[in-house]
Amino acid sequence: MVSIELRDIRAARKRFDNEAVVRHTPLETSRSLSRMSGADVHLKMEHLQRTGSFKTRGAYNKLKQVAAAGGVNRVVAASAGNHAQGVALAATTVGIESTIVMPKSAPQTKIDATRDYGGDVELHGSNFPEAMAYAKTLTEADDTIFVHAYDDPDIVAGQGTIGLEIHADLPEVDTVIVPIGGGGLIGGISTALKALDPSIHVVGVQAEAAATVPESLDKGGPHSIDHPDTIADGIATGGISELTYDLIERHVDEVITVSDDQISSGILILLERAKQLVEGAGAVSVAALLSDDLDVEGETVVPLLCGGNIDMSMLQTVLTHALTERAQLLRLRVKIDDQPGKMTQISGIIADEGANIRDVRHDRAVDDLRVGEAYLVFQVVTSGTEHAESIGRAIESAGYEVERMN
Repeated sequence: MVSIELRDIRAARKRFDNEAVVRHTPLETSRSLSRMSGADVHLKMEHLQRTGSFKTRGAYNKLKQVAAAGGVNRVVAASAGNHAQGVALAATTVGIESTIVMPKSAPQTKIDATRDYGGDVELHGSNFPEAMAYAKTLTEADDTIFVHAYDDPDIVAGQGTIGLEIHADLPEVDTVIVPIGGGGLIGGISTALKALDPSIHVVGVQAEAAATVPESLDKGGPHSIDHPDTIADGIATGGISELTYDLIERHVDEVITVSDDQISSGILILLERAKQLVEGAGAVSVAALLSDDLDVEGETVVPLLCGGNIDMSMLQTVLTHALTERAQLLRLRVKIDDQPGKMTQISGIIADEGANIRDVRHDRAVDDLRVGEAYLVFQVVTSGTEHAESIGRAIESAGYEVERMN
């Protein structure tokens, strides 16, 4: 089986001769996450690459060699978004045309960015596996090759350069937390880190609804799922390869999963506490750091923020969900006698509590209401749980029945 070693990763690093394509990203200490986890936390800011993710590393390593060898005029790739941008930028930089197949569900921001980097985008299928199957049909010409997102030693070696940077910048690191989609990222990073210091603990993280690695390890070979469904679209590959399975089995110490709720919380925490905007795939490492499944208290820990290309509609969804969970976005249903002035009175009570009403509606066609009664349903912005409870008590004290709807 073809695999990679530390020498391949070091060779890839030497090919990174253009910081406009691949840069050495910083490690940033997070006091907030350190306090929350009990560890000394240093965030690897890979979302600050030009394309917003690590994917350019593998693509540039691959395509510099392809261009040097000659004979290839076009590359084809399949991607939910980040590999697409990496391949498009790398191909344009080395003077090769690129066609990128993306699922129809890909975020518009990633589609637009891929085109801006010079790629010809074709939308096909509802998910990454369907886009992948179609993309492979586009490589019949002799001067065209397919660039796989993770089942390619050159791609994996390029991603592994992150491990070299982490070790160079923080040699005392105890644990590195890495997101897993197809396994190329963690395969490369774990190969580098274990060769440099076998004592470093490498933890892989998958979204629960796209988790293929735990079962793959249990069964002794790559396991796939047909319809991965998670807000972390960047790691919803639906499977790993023989290459990445082998690297994970040899070098990764632990693999855990996190829910979409935990990922949403990770996005919001990074935004609030670290002032960093990341996509779902970029937040899974922080979700794992703060989960009950990982104990890193007292350790020096590096969670990898692998991507920052979040779609704005997804960000709105995540923020709405997170704010609702924190009772900062509150829905209250108040029973009233359907008479003039009731909405004004209750709105005044909410205003007196220092809260803002986002919207309000009348409900009259409800089975449990008597003639002459109605419900007012308020969506209210609060500062949190205590504020929400105070608002409810104030409305009840004015003689109204109040039901919290979320």
